[in-house]
Amino acid sequence: MARQLTLTEFSVTTKPSESTKRSEEHKEQEIVETPKRANREGLKQAQEERKYFLLSVDYDGKVGKAVCKLYDPEKGELHVLYDNMGHKSYFLVDLEPDQINKIPKIVKDKSFVRLEKVNKIDPYTWKTISLTKIVVNDPLAVRRLREEVPRAYEAHIKYFNNYIYDFSLIPGMPYVVRRGKLVPLKPEVDVREVKEAFKDTDQVAQEMALDWAPLFESEIPSVKRVAVDIEVYTPMMGRVPDPFKAEYPVISVGLAGSDGLKLVLVLNRGEMEEIGTKDSKGMEVKVEVFNTERELLVRLFEVLKDYPMILTFNGDDFDVPYLLFRSLKLGLMPEEIPFEITEARKKADTKFTYGFHIDLYRFFFNKAVRNYAFEGKYSEYNLDTVAQALLGLSKVKLEDSISDLSASKLVEYNFRDSEITLKLTTFNNELVWKLIVLFSRISKLGIEELTRTEISAWVKNLYYWEHRKRNWLIPLKEEILDRSSGLKTSAIIKGKGYKGAVVIDPPVGVFFDVIVLDFASLYPSIIRNWNLSYETVDIQECRNRRDIKDESGAKIHEVCVDRPGITAVVTGLLRDFRVKIYKKKGKQSNLDEERRMLYDVVQRGMKVFINATYGVFGAETFPLYAPAVAESVTALGRYVITSTRDMARKLGLNVVYGDTDSLFIHQPDRKKLEELVEWTRQNFGLDLEVDKSYRYIAFSGLKKNYFGVYKDSKVDIKGMLAKKRNTPEFLKQAFNEAKNRLAKVQTQEELEKAIQDLTAQVKEVYRKLKMKEYNLDELAFRVMLSREINSYEKNTPQHVKAAAQLAEMNVQVLSRDIISFVKVKSKEGVKPVQLAKLSEVDVDKYYESVRSTFEQLLKSFNVSWDRIESTMSIDSFFK
Repeated sequence: MARQLTLTEFSVTTKPSESTKRSEEHKEQEIVETPKRANREGLKQAQEERKYFLLSVDYDGKVGKAVCKLYDPEKGELHVLYDNMGHKSYFLVDLEPDQINKIPKIVKDKSFVRLEKVNKIDPYTWKTISLTKIVVNDPLAVRRLREEVPRAYEAHIKYFNNYIYDFSLIPGMPYVVRRGKLVPLKPEVDVREVKEAFKDTDQVAQEMALDWAPLFESEIPSVKRVAVDIEVYTPMMGRVPDPFKAEYPVISVGLAGSDGLKLVLVLNRGEMEEIGTKDSKGMEVKVEVFNTERELLVRLFEVLKDYPMILTFNGDDFDVPYLLFRSLKLGLMPEEIPFEITEARKKADTKFTYGFHIDLYRFFFNKAVRNYAFEGKYSEYNLDTVAQALLGLSKVKLEDSISDLSASKLVEYNFRDSEITLKLTTFNNELVWKLIVLFSRISKLGIEELTRTEISAWVKNLYYWEHRKRNWLIPLKEEILDRSSGLKTSAIIKGKGYKGAVVIDPPVGVFFDVIVLDFASLYPSIIRNWNLSYETVDIQECRNRRDIKDESGAKIHEVCVDRPGITAVVTGLLRDFRVKIYKKKGKQSNLDEERRMLYDVVQRGMKVFINATYGVFGAETFPLYAPAVAESVTALGRYVITSTRDMARKLGLNVVYGDTDSLFIHQPDRKKLEELVEWTRQNFGLDLEVDKSYRYIAFSGLKKNYFGVYKDSKVDIKGMLAKKRNTPEFLKQAFNEAKNRLAKVQTQEELEKAIQDLTAQVKEVYRKLKMKEYNLDELAFRVMLSREINSYEKNTPQHVKAAAQLAEMNVQVLSRDIISFVKVKSKEGVKPVQLAKLSEVDVDKYYESVRSTFEQLLKSFNVSWDRIESTMSIDSFFK
């Protein structure tokens, strides 16, 4: 039986210090000033003529040098190699040295080193231009000196990324150390296959294809790693302690290692029963009990020293800062703590000083990863949802708060979280880990930066690397906009600067036997086929131009085809590698399973980049922002899809719906489909293929809003249910029951029966609401309080109103607490679950929630909500 614990049961020695005070003031600071330590001194130096994998490049401020972080696959160890080439920070200006010498704030700066004349290639004209390089000792000096000149080129690039560009390093690839330098080890690649796949492309693309091929063929090392998860005492269920204040004890730490480690470190809470637990496969988990929290943390840090990489899930935001600041409070010295926090604006970036720290939450939160690498299999980003979707494994379910658990239950719960975190990188032959390494190779980002940034940063870094390799000047955003024409179309969607994709109006009703024809990588293919790039669209100096027209036939832009555009080349490379080589390789019958899975990783990785190429150029925050390019892509997309729809109808195919790059065909004729596929290939150079096959699909009449059942009975839902974590449990359950019932339908007759069942189910939900048969937990909305209650001055959200009611009852409510509330008949309209009674619930408000959840689904089956409500008389509830 679990018992309520109090803080006095824990032995906590607190030593207030300047470090502690700074941690508590974190939210007012832009930079978290954690104590610095000689981190690199204890790390092993790279050895000559030994094979390593470069996983990231960092900057060691103590010695003022770049440091390459290398993994030794044979020994399973991290090694470092410091720059010995005298590389310095710099930026470029279009001023002569004598002009710069007249700017005292630059030449008299303590960090100033020298001026150098350099030649660069103008990406618009491919002509040589002359600039001056301002070289400094300290990367931070670039930030202040760039303000002293009219135009500073390449002055916003992080120093360690600059180092990677300048030496053409590729994170994730194998190297050997030779005379203090990294020398690449390139695998043998079947160049005949690459040459055949790219024989119809231009010379630039062919040369790049041969350079890129090793990225996809080089082995990927299985890095020794350990997943870490901590549990912290909390005085209130639903509270997430502030990691920068670290007020409460760490009561348990779960560790799951790739080398077979299964360990939980747990704090002795008195009257400890015999503790033991097993992992998800029934294997024994070792448990170590500690009398003080300090001893527990010291033991944790000893264990971590054996691993070059740690994994967490939301560790940047919670586990790592909590461990760091809690350790300082307990009197540990900075050099005893293997963590640093380097920056905290929107998110803290944490460092594991013995190696690498990968926060998997931030990786899986990347929408491009979710949508393209994992095909949208998870809709929320918490550990439980991701694990269920990818592993079929769940967290241990709890009814009590962490603080109220028995020791055995705590250990079981804690280890399962660390086990799941590790498994997210080991399932399917290390699919996720291999994706991370492959993304690093393509983007040229170190693994830690890559897993903490969005796809736009990956694409930007790839283009910067390619510019530097060609000795191209990386242009300023304002120069790109000045040299480009304005937009020619108006946005349909608010907030977007130009007209987007076309969506063909859908019908209302159910259609059996529907296939979806999809243009393979439509936008990327358009970019490649039409040579679209920031330096080719609407430029002045050009001999050969090609008009870009929209679906009406109107010219909106023109593209220069004198030279291949860098965006067109890069996008085309990835598309062709994926379609012409790796998708075909993955289907070869003579492959072993491991090789097949590797090829699947490669093509998934390429898909992520391919589908991101278009979007970034239409984002104002992207440094190579080129709205004319993005507008050209969507205009050509509309032209292609509407032309193909018209041809399909001429051929006698029944097009019932279309969206961006897809056409939904009802009861298709195979021969006519083949004619349409050939027509698109001949006219646009694009591949049209069958993407989906539905047993039946139900349209509500709204765009991007339908319910489909594939022939294997899997369900495809678009737009009908807001997949939010704050949806009450009773509604989630009701919708899932409806979905499962409809998935079983095989014929029109069965559909009629299913619709009757569905209307009866909605009626039953109404009845249970009316009769108050749902409990408060099933009715509760759950929302995190993102900031302090008193910071809300206008338009107070419902969960904040509920939190304020708790505060009025002297219940401590803090930022990051999960507020559970129900809708009631009162002035405020809500009450926290802790203070509410079932009799107070506002049934009418919940009726509205039921309607918003089910109305569109029912409409797609030709069932109006009026028909539902007509059966909802009071008398009908008792029939």
